[in-house]
Amino acid sequence: HSSHCLYTATRRQLCSRLVLRSDMGSGKPRGVNAARKLRTVRRTQRWAQKRYKKAHLGTQFKCNPFGGSSHCKGIVLEKIGIEAKQPNSAIRKCVRAQLIKNGKKIAAFVPRDGCLNFIDENVHYPPPPAQTRGHHRGKAGSAKAACGR
Repeated sequence: HSSHCLYTATRRQLCSRLVLRSDMGSGKPRGVNAARKLRTVRRTQRWAQKRYKKAHLGTQFKCNPFGGSSHCKGIVLEKIGIEAKQPNSAIRKCVRAQLIKNGKKIAAFVPRDGCLNFIDENVHYPPPPAQTRGHHRGKAGSAKAACGR
């Protein structure tokens, strides 16, 4: 019987050690006074997330020719044809336009068949958003916007 008691005691000790080990090494401070540390660590680690960094760096205003807005008005400078990327082979009908708000020049894709005939040069046109959600811009890779009337 003494060996049986010894076996149960060691088993009880092992179970208590397992409970302690599961709590150790979690990597984060715990307790009532740990809120500031948790908050500052979370603040620094959020910059590793792509969506957070994109929203808070402010580069969409500097790098994007539209300056963060969805639409932008521009003047058509010339009509151009942009060759499609591989494996497609075509000449996409585009226009070179200069935006009014900041003077940047962009290539805008002209959608649908024969619409390039209705666009006059040196006339104001609003290019719609650079990300045309759900509508294809053709396979013109270097045209960043679509030209709408």
